[in-house]
Amino acid sequence: MTYSNQQPSISTAPAKQVFPEPTVGALIVNQQGKILLARSHKWFDKYTLPGGHIEVGESMADAVRREVKEEVGLDVEVVEMLLAQEAIFAPEFYKKKHFIFIDFYCKSKDQQVKLDQNEIQDYTWVYPGAAYNLKLDSFTRKTLDRYLKRGYSSSPSGGL
Repeated sequence: MTYSNQQPSISTAPAKQVFPEPTVGALIVNQQGKILLARSHKWFDKYTLPGGHIEVGESMADAVRREVKEEVGLDVEVVEMLLAQEAIFAPEFYKKKHFIFIDFYCKSKDQQVKLDQNEIQDYTWVYPGAAYNLKLDSFTRKTLDRYLKRGYSSSPSGGL
């Protein structure tokens, strides 16, 4: 039995995560061989990579380019995928979430960062080896490890 005066209930409670969320990240290298690291309150002010969710119907490379443009205002060339990682309820992140991080090596000719001030509060351009002296989240550290193991930073201009 249904009543015509009943309205569907709209819950104001946050939705529970049903599936892991696929996301992309960008390890961006400028023409001097420095990498861009972004500090985010979502990672308790640790340095991380710009990036975010892949939208339905969007390729991973398109998602990287879009997220980088939104968060730091740079146009990047996506070179290759570096690493895929799982983050299952990582205590480093401000919410209890299950992510799949797919991180890419990207190049940028520009280094004029324009922060969105929503996702990212600060940034730095730093040589890859010096990045280890900063407070990095563990996932960014692993992506940086992979980048360095591939030997990109040993070529002139960080592979540019």
